[in-house]
Amino acid sequence: MQTEITIVLPTFNERDNIVPLIQRGLAALGNYEVEMLVVDDDSPDGTWQVVAALAAQDSRVRLIRRTEERGLTSAIATGITQAQGAWVGWMDCDLSMWPENLPRLAAVLADGADVAVGSRFVPGGRDIGHSWVGGAFSRTINLAASLILDGRIKDYTSGFILARRSVLDGIQLRGDYGEYCIDLLYRIVRAGHSVAEVPYHYMPRETGESKTATNSLGYITRGWDYVMTILTLRLTKES
Repeated sequence: MQTEITIVLPTFNERDNIVPLIQRGLAALGNYEVEMLVVDDDSPDGTWQVVAALAAQDSRVRLIRRTEERGLTSAIATGITQAQGAWVGWMDCDLSMWPENLPRLAAVLADGADVAVGSRFVPGGRDIGHSWVGGAFSRTINLAASLILDGRIKDYTSGFILARRSVLDGIQLRGDYGEYCIDLLYRIVRAGHSVAEVPYHYMPRETGESKTATNSLGYITRGWDYVMTILTLRLTKES
């Protein structure tokens, strides 16, 4: 049967999280023909080996092991290019985004939206996973993006997305890390596609080390890229 949904899972050193994530995602999306596509950047902890073993047992699991390229945005872009589903999504692989929320994103697309975004900043959503500093940083960046760019989006840095393949085919991902999501969502809205935000609770990472900023200096460094992306989009009015 034709694959209905592909979930792209970009990984680097997520050995302990990836199998539970895949299994929970497959169970949650049991009413769909699903592909769980792991794009692993040659993780030294052996993430790709455990995924390869799972893929050998379950045809719904597929692995792309990258030995030359690195980076979150390019991993997601690779997954989108290789995805077989009519709807393509992605999420963090540290179990901070519970896969049990995926059917709610799918329901939004089934109702006619072009893009569904898991959102911490609409009623019913919460950011539990960040420290006080991290949470304040995230809220500030997203409020600025919403005020400066387009107020219809509240969680510009979500990274928890399900979209129609036709939308993603026309708008390529750009950027290095989380700023790609600001750029992508703004250009999706500017292109006239409909976006619906679905509230969810962003949870603490279950195991392993965070790849986002972990202190004030890190948030400032990362935040500069976000701010520059917002200003560039606003000043150039890109679509």
